[in-house]
Amino acid sequence: MTLKISQWLCIAFVTLTVGTAVQAQKIEGVATYQTKTTIDMSRFNRGGQQLTEARKKQIAERMKNFLEKEYTLSFNKDESFYKEEEKLQAPGQGGGGRGFGGGFTQGGIYSNRASNDYARENDMMGKIFLVKDTLNNLKWELVKESKVIGQYPVFKAVATRNIEQNMWSRMGRGARQGQRGREKKEDSTATASTSSDIEIAEEEPKTETIVAWYTPMIPASHGPDEFGGLPGLILELSTNNTTILCTKVVLNPQEPIAIEPPVKGKEVSREEYQAIVEEKAKEMAERFGGGNRRGQQGGRRF
Repeated sequence: MTLKISQWLCIAFVTLTVGTAVQAQKIEGVATYQTKTTIDMSRFNRGGQQLTEARKKQIAERMKNFLEKEYTLSFNKDESFYKEEEKLQAPGQGGGGRGFGGGFTQGGIYSNRASNDYARENDMMGKIFLVKDTLNNLKWELVKESKVIGQYPVFKAVATRNIEQNMWSRMGRGARQGQRGREKKEDSTATASTSSDIEIAEEEPKTETIVAWYTPMIPASHGPDEFGGLPGLILELSTNNTTILCTKVVLNPQEPIAIEPPVKGKEVSREEYQAIVEEKAKEMAERFGGGNRRGQQGGRRF
């Protein structure tokens, strides 16, 4: 629901008044977020042939735990820690995680808005890396659009960022390219137009638009994942394929909240870690492609 200008001004005045009073006090809390990611099932194919609808449905069901998750954000005025909440898998889904991201685990995200510090522990095939760097601060555009989430009036902000592909998408794309390269060698009738078609099919967006809804009623410049830097806590956020919604906020609980940055693992910067990811993705793509070459049955991991 979009509010009229008069309603927006009224909410803005009340929010500013209350927010100023709250900001003078100590503020800390825990916010719970539900995330849902969608995938383009048309990109799943075997040897250029689209999968059947039944097969797509089976894959989507196995990926459900990977695409729908719950997170908590512990925060105070300057610091925050965002982590995934573990949940028990339903019977029959025990093997799904290994097929989609097994062996690669991303730890919680530590952010410090005062010092601009970022830290995260990542487990790659049993080796722990401590990624330490500065925050990726977005250039937010504040929009005069508002609505209400739960009991909180929220305001809209928009930004654009480059898309960072993870290891698994890179591995999959590398394997597909390797397989098609071998098929092209074996097919002497391949034409230049066919090659062009493949390039278009493989092209992926390089940037995405981020839409955030924040509330100055909670004057902490934090949000889900690494997002933040707005004049209030982000309660809802959407990217090209993911929606994140805050379902619960507990402010100033009786028990104090301890926020500690991660310390384990080999310390690397974002750039160094990205190079490691690229190398591992290349290695796994070659291994995956080799499996396809030995036979279609050996390469299928869905």
